[in-house]
Amino acid sequence: MAVITNKTLETLKYDLVREGLVQYEVVEQAEEIANSQNINIGQALIDSGFITESQLIKFLESKLHTPYVNLEDYQLDTNCLKFISYSDARRYKIIPLFKIENTLTVAMSDPRNLFAIDKIMETAECEIEPVLSSEESILNKIDESYKIDIAVGNISTELEAGYDWQDELHKEDLSDNHIQKIIRAILKQAILEEIHEVTFQSENEGLGVNFKKHGEMTNKGFIPTVLISSFVAKLKTLAELDPSVSEVPQLGKLCFKVDHIIVIASVSTFPTIMGERIFLKIYKPPKSLDKIITSKSELAEIKQALEIPGIILVCGSSLSGKTHVIYSLLLEAAKNGNKNIMTLESISKYELAGVNQCEFNENVGFNMDKAARFIEFQNPDIIYLEGIKSKASFDYFSSLVYDDKTIIMEFLANNMEDLRAKMAFSDFDTLKSIISAMVFIHSKNSVEVFNKDALQKYLG
Repeated sequence: MAVITNKTLETLKYDLVREGLVQYEVVEQAEEIANSQNINIGQALIDSGFITESQLIKFLESKLHTPYVNLEDYQLDTNCLKFISYSDARRYKIIPLFKIENTLTVAMSDPRNLFAIDKIMETAECEIEPVLSSEESILNKIDESYKIDIAVGNISTELEAGYDWQDELHKEDLSDNHIQKIIRAILKQAILEEIHEVTFQSENEGLGVNFKKHGEMTNKGFIPTVLISSFVAKLKTLAELDPSVSEVPQLGKLCFKVDHIIVIASVSTFPTIMGERIFLKIYKPPKSLDKIITSKSELAEIKQALEIPGIILVCGSSLSGKTHVIYSLLLEAAKNGNKNIMTLESISKYELAGVNQCEFNENVGFNMDKAARFIEFQNPDIIYLEGIKSKASFDYFSSLVYDDKTIIMEFLANNMEDLRAKMAFSDFDTLKSIISAMVFIHSKNSVEVFNKDALQKYLG
């Protein structure tokens, strides 16, 4: 069921006790179960037999003054999907149901999320009337209604000998979905070949399709000139970018399915004298931290580092999976629901429960410099920073450690010797003194954790 978020129940748990539905000790026990099993606390209460689903629904309806809607057999008005984008729907766990005059009724897992309501009101340009529904049913209805699997196609990772996306290109397919099928075929080949970076750039033969692996770019064929404009427009549309804009850079993300699991690719467009260059970077869904760090002692070290002020450095070569590991760290930190965790990213790769993810938006002037000036007012406990470039920003966020903050940073280093050579520069003296732990990604199957003492001995 997973009707409510931990944050919502935190404000209502005393009401559960006051109304005699459960004992306070039961709520505490359910919270421990939810944290240990990484499930919703409402689900923990029901699974443990402390309360029935119908009892919890009635309680929520009365306390939130919001009716509950079962979405399993609900037929929503598909014309309303245009008011909320697919990415916003998944980010805020919200889906439009119907619209009467200037009021759009939406199903939400957390009707108290005023930020989400304000955001949707702004983009939909109408009033919002929320109703309550389960998080799981909302996400299922989103995938079903937005038909993301039809637009791009579900990609199977079963090995296909000699699979080549150009076979799809050369089919005599005159349907409206041919371009989508070509995009799907390119993504499928990338997934089968374990490629994480795909580039489209104009060349004499057409729009070159290039895969990058181990630092080497390999051409995989060309989109013919006659199809370039249609291909680029469709790719931009799927990534929720403006297909009519080509003179300035744009940044969006493409959602597709691999074996029925949602996968995200960031999509960056950039104007060149030869035409737009489009860069895709594919991100895998984050795993539980204990699936990445298998050593119990090293897992304990990094969990302890998440609880104390300091810098957690995540190091590795390009495409080693630094973001993947960082997202797993953030999920681990968010398990107890007692910390304010914030991220500053160019684009969020996956929506993380219990994490306040912030995306830069140069169109309105929200960049790293502005975020640095205002983030302290949010009083975060843990901050993840994506790709700090300026020394001023670097020094500022490092200084937050002295205000009892935990900072997660990524650092590019091809190997341990490369890390040692880079850290020898005096610019990193302050950083080295406040690192509480480091995660080094040697390879996909080799991740090592260093505590403060071990790192100080190694770096000197």
